[in-house]
Amino acid sequence: QLQASGGGLVQPGGSLRLSCAASGRLFSNNGLGWFRQAPGKEREFVGRISWNGGVTYYTESVKGRFTISRDRAKNTMYLQMSSLKLEDTARYYCAAARGAIGSNHYGDYNYWGQGTQVTVSS
Repeated sequence: QLQASGGGLVQPGGSLRLSCAASGRLFSNNGLGWFRQAPGKEREFVGRISWNGGVTYYTESVKGRFTISRDRAKNTMYLQMSSLKLEDTARYYCAAARGAIGSNHYGDYNYWGQGTQVTVSS
């Protein structure tokens, strides 16, 4: 299971760090990813990290603002978000991919957390 946490209300330009903790199963050999879904919109890929943290990839809209990292010893992944914008408001989900590198497509992930809400508002 995956448990996402760290969401909340933040002003534009602010920062948040999301965590995704795994329990009951090790995902040390799996790529991990973050997705988000805003009301009325489809789930959107945010970024991913490979099994050893050596490769990361981000959707264009968050490049330079978001950073994904993982602590394999703690079986935890992080999403550091800065310079947040109104359009970053969404429920953020973490997921474990079937493969070691991860993917930009949600269909390639078979374990999902319950999500954590991020609201950017003044």
